[in-house]
Amino acid sequence: MPTESTFLLAGLFLLLAAAGWALGRFGERDEHEAPAPLNIDYLKGLNFLLNEQTDQALEHFLEMVRVDDKTIETHFALGSLFRRRGEVDRAIRIHQNIIARPDLAPEQRDQALYSLARDFQKAGLLDRAEKLFGRLSQGSRYQVQALENLTRIYEQEKDWQKAIDAGQQLEVLGGRSLELEIAHYYCELAEAAAGAGDFAAARQYVKNAQNGRPRTMRGALVRAHIAQQTDDTKTALRLYHRIIDEHTYLIAEALPEIVSIYTSEEKIGELEKALKAMLRRNPDMGSLVAYTAIANDIGGIGVIDDCVRQYLLDEPTLAEFIDVQALTDGGDEALARVRRAMSRLAAATPRYQCRECGFSSQRLLWLCPSCRNWETQRPASRVQFDTVLQHSIT
Repeated sequence: MPTESTFLLAGLFLLLAAAGWALGRFGERDEHEAPAPLNIDYLKGLNFLLNEQTDQALEHFLEMVRVDDKTIETHFALGSLFRRRGEVDRAIRIHQNIIARPDLAPEQRDQALYSLARDFQKAGLLDRAEKLFGRLSQGSRYQVQALENLTRIYEQEKDWQKAIDAGQQLEVLGGRSLELEIAHYYCELAEAAAGAGDFAAARQYVKNAQNGRPRTMRGALVRAHIAQQTDDTKTALRLYHRIIDEHTYLIAEALPEIVSIYTSEEKIGELEKALKAMLRRNPDMGSLVAYTAIANDIGGIGVIDDCVRQYLLDEPTLAEFIDVQALTDGGDEALARVRRAMSRLAAATPRYQCRECGFSSQRLLWLCPSCRNWETQRPASRVQFDTVLQHSIT
């Protein structure tokens, strides 16, 4: 049976054929002139539609109807329709045909170039899309839209310096703030520089990220990583503790590093003291400490083990599998066994989820790959037993 989309296309094609053929082929006729016979090309295209041969009908109508001043908007509408439906090859062909017209008005040429650039972007031909958007970003009426698309392309290509340049132009022309995005672009450059061992450049990029912009904890996290890599453990610990105090959700990133530093320096007593002070300031963080310890298999530290034990005792789903009271009676050995099992469960389920779209991942992604928003992921605070059970059932 014909589908809803078939009827939609049929209606559009009939309109295209009728308007384009009648206006383009005949123009105005004298009122005494006999009606023109129905065009055989139109009947052929209509026959394709009646036989649900949509592709053939499209090709036929595109050949039949000229691109002229009376039909150009119809061609733009068709190109947009095909791009939305994922038929980018057809959209590209339509917009290239429009651009090929020698008498095209400048406004229509810009519209066609912008539409073609979006076609290339949809098709994944980012180099071609970038070239056209770059051209349109230089004074055309699509300047703002072109810069918006360029920033998205540069994000995909991880060309962070170009993303910064485009974002700064967009702030001036578009009248909206991209401070958060640009701060993250600088942090991306800082992480790349630190990974290459250029710590001076990395520090400068972090400074640029936070200079005159809303402070993002990612900048502090990058600074802490740099300090840790350059053996400035005092600065690293200060930053990690500040990160946890100001943004508790980043404990999943900071706590393992804190434990690593204190352990390597054989200062477990100082670690215990610091963690106890943190929990006194914010008792609700006990479950976050416990989950982070479980997910990263951290054990053998008194205050952390106490948090894990309480966490397991308070977990209602766990009581369906084991005798949680045995954790208290069995001592550290029983706790270690259960914690290892819980670590395996935590490793089998996503640890982060985007607050905007729900996208889940095993590691922290500053840019959500689904909704393309920055800094929207948050860590889980409990082992997702329901997810594990669903996987085991299926």
